[in-house]
Amino acid sequence: MYRLSFYVPASHLEPVKQSLFEQGAGRFGDYDSCAWQVLGEGQFRPLAGSEPYLGHIGQVQHIAEYKVEMVCADHLIKTVVQTLLACHPYQQPAYEVYKIVTTDDLP
Repeated sequence: MYRLSFYVPASHLEPVKQSLFEQGAGRFGDYDSCAWQVLGEGQFRPLAGSEPYLGHIGQVQHIAEYKVEMVCADHLIKTVVQTLLACHPYQQPAYEVYKIVTTDDLP
């Protein structure tokens, strides 16, 4: 199992989560659509050559963003990440993928 963490603007929180849930992310035992999220403020400065979703080249942009975490089965993680990249509004979404080790995996 993996944990996917990503940042998404508040305006796109629900559509992005729903797209990932439809691919099978967020399923844990007898539950689906499982996620943890927290609101914060992100910042970035688009550099020359970028195509920012918002903001202007060379200017620091601040935006309300959510950090979202959800689990994902091993056989689905590549498809889920591809879906995240396709449905996220940012040119380069910030995300992380962690392998989860359970007690069943320990020697």
